[in-house]
Amino acid sequence: MVFYFLLFQKFLKIMQITDYQQSFVLHFGEMGSRWGINRTVGQIYALLYVSERPLNADDITSALGISRSNTSMGLKELQSWQLVQLRHISGDRRDYFTAPDDVWEIFQTLLVERRKREVEPTLTMIRDALMVPQTDDTNQYAERRMREMLDLIEMTTSWLDDIQKLDQATVIKLMKLGGGVQKLLGGAKRFSSKKAG
Repeated sequence: MVFYFLLFQKFLKIMQITDYQQSFVLHFGEMGSRWGINRTVGQIYALLYVSERPLNADDITSALGISRSNTSMGLKELQSWQLVQLRHISGDRRDYFTAPDDVWEIFQTLLVERRKREVEPTLTMIRDALMVPQTDDTNQYAERRMREMLDLIEMTTSWLDDIQKLDQATVIKLMKLGGGVQKLLGGAKRFSSKKAG
């Protein structure tokens, strides 16, 4: 009898997700594999993102139907990306996890982490390659192309640095301008050419 009672208690603790949540979680897993992260990691993150309350590893394991080791590895990866926050609940010794509430904070974290992992190593490699003068025609062409790429990446990362220094309200206004930026720049260009003429 005690065995059935314990089994029933364990059954009640199984984390359930709705079909609505599940469609988001599954899609995020698919997209994660396209973004270069493990499908399970994407699903864990999506589950934490749409969950109203912090989840522990057992909750995640049962909701996603994955192994405990996959859950642990996924949480460690998300922690290394600083995309989940560790929480403790009074009276419970387990670790609980949440996704940050602010989507802008998530977006900035992703930008910073992707830059560290993907952009910085590429910049380092190109800068190192360009330090060696090339005399061979084929290598001079490659050197010129690498310099063009370096200039573009440095300009883009510098622009992103400037954007990240702006407050959130200004960034939102800038993003909402969209094609209006081109009109604004075109008007400024016409104004400066008239002033010069």
